[in-house]
Amino acid sequence: MDLLLRSARIIDPSQYSRIRILDILIRNGQIVSIGKNLKNTSGTKEITIKNSYVSPGWFDLYAGFCDPGYEYKEDLQSGSLAAASGGFTGIGLRPDTHPVLDSKGSIEYVINKTKNNIVDIFPYGAISQNLNGADITEMIDMARAGAAAFTDADQSVADAGLMMRCLLYAKGVGKPILHFPKTSSLSPDAQMNEGETSVRLGMPGEPAISEELMVNRDIYLSEYTNTPCHLLKLSAAGSVQLVKRAKNKHIPVTASVTAYHLLLDEHLLESYNSNYKLSPVLRTLKDKRALIKGLKEGIIDVICSDHNPQDMDAKKKEFAYSEYGMINLQTAFAVANTALQNKLPLSKLIEAIAINPRKILGLPIPQIAIGQKANLTIFDPKQSWTFTKNNIKSKSANSPFIGLKLTGKPLGIINNNQLYLNKT
Repeated sequence: MDLLLRSARIIDPSQYSRIRILDILIRNGQIVSIGKNLKNTSGTKEITIKNSYVSPGWFDLYAGFCDPGYEYKEDLQSGSLAAASGGFTGIGLRPDTHPVLDSKGSIEYVINKTKNNIVDIFPYGAISQNLNGADITEMIDMARAGAAAFTDADQSVADAGLMMRCLLYAKGVGKPILHFPKTSSLSPDAQMNEGETSVRLGMPGEPAISEELMVNRDIYLSEYTNTPCHLLKLSAAGSVQLVKRAKNKHIPVTASVTAYHLLLDEHLLESYNSNYKLSPVLRTLKDKRALIKGLKEGIIDVICSDHNPQDMDAKKKEFAYSEYGMINLQTAFAVANTALQNKLPLSKLIEAIAINPRKILGLPIPQIAIGQKANLTIFDPKQSWTFTKNNIKSKSANSPFIGLKLTGKPLGIINNNQLYLNKT
């Protein structure tokens, strides 16, 4: 693919501290020239998108595609299309499929089925067999097959001994552990955050300490084993403080937050809209502000989509019986950008969705430089738009953002010698 991007506002935090407006010439999927008013002597296709920015390709650290086993909700192809539409050139894929991605063969299935995609798919292997929280998987075999990391998805590993052994195994194979911190035994029937709102609505609540206890345990285990541990999807202010103290002690922990936890809070559950039934639960305004502050201070490293497709039957029922999750690949950037306007520099947002996820996984970081592979996201951080059902590329439509006006729109991606552009 040969392409000339005209007057692109280049934002690449790993190389430059300021935005540069330049042309980018790509030949056979590689950047061959960057400069002002580049000459097009060979009739190369040109793209000029008004007000467009170009950054290293975005990477979503945590998404579910439901394939194999639940392809009616999402499959690897529809999920990849949703990712491309959302501006992502890479995806870390959670293993809670059917069967679970807990063997060499299951990892190879995902890799082989997504070869040559415009979106790079990196499957994660399960920590425990069938996510049972008891028996460790063949992590070495999965790592050799191509597993990018290990996680039990939204099933927290309650057994501290198992978690410690997994950290040691992961250290041996050079792959990170991604763990969702939740002490489920504290509030097994919880539907939302514990507090005044849950009491008023008559719903069983999950206290913030449920997350904070597990965050604290994982920090201790990371320190004891001297092994990196990534804490997935923090939602509580107390968790942010625990991670801050750990980082000040140089314990090798990192953390992420979902895009939607930066914008939404527990009061939205007063509508009993099951699309707000999420894991972790939506918490208070105070928690939301702490998460944003944590991003600003570098305590939280990554913003992820937590894309979790559910079919209509799983969501259109009484709140207590509906499934958790929302689709969010196409809206993740816009939701985060809307929440963080005038609160976080755009360069820090790009670090959190393009640079830091790859650092955590130990993957090469794309650079907008001559001689580098073109792995790029084109976007407009100032464009206002409304997400509609007609926009949806996923097989599922469980999103609370349908009909909501957002600021910041992914326009397209370039990766693996291919181009994808959203229709305006």
